[in-house]
Amino acid sequence: MVVRHDPGSTESVKAKEELIFHCRSRHFRASGLFSQHAAADEHKFQRFLTADIALAVTVYAPTTFPPSSLLLFKQESNGMHNLIATGHLLLVDPNRMVSKRVVLSDHPFKICTKMAVVCYMFFNREDVQWFKPEPLGTHGHMKCCFDRMLKSKNTELMNLYKRVFPKWTYDPSVPESAPWVNSEIYSTVPQVGME
Repeated sequence: MVVRHDPGSTESVKAKEELIFHCRSRHFRASGLFSQHAAADEHKFQRFLTADIALAVTVYAPTTFPPSSLLLFKQESNGMHNLIATGHLLLVDPNRMVSKRVVLSDHPFKICTKMAVVCYMFFNREDVQWFKPEPLGTHGHMKCCFDRMLKSKNTELMNLYKRVFPKWTYDPSVPESAPWVNSEIYSTVPQVGME
């Protein structure tokens, strides 16, 4: 589903937050993932629904075939449904990959010419064994090879990408919206005579 933030809405929406979907004749509640809408194989996870770009929403829901319009609502604490975004159904693809980036940082512990022992990237032996077959001890130190010599003040960064899936929170029962009440208070303006 491709959605764009409604210009009349000012509140921010986090990913994995429960929203109400109106897609054709189906109405359901689900928690979706936001990702970039691009023509690539892997799509970058977005934490918030931003107002400036169109994002793709990934949810577990019944199969619906395009073209289909879509309305996203958020239920407030008073029971009202606020329109958050509008869009259309993109495609039904269970193989769509949404990846999340995590950045790990470390500090060089011991430096040789192009090799270094780094620390503070991992804090247990199992995490180091995931990346290297031979960890150094049990404190999370790891041997790394670099293309040039490091300085002791350098900090190394490593990007990790993890595939994320939406939560299975599909609920076909949508509560009725509270009736809209006009909250404007009309004050009477006293009549002032012209002198």
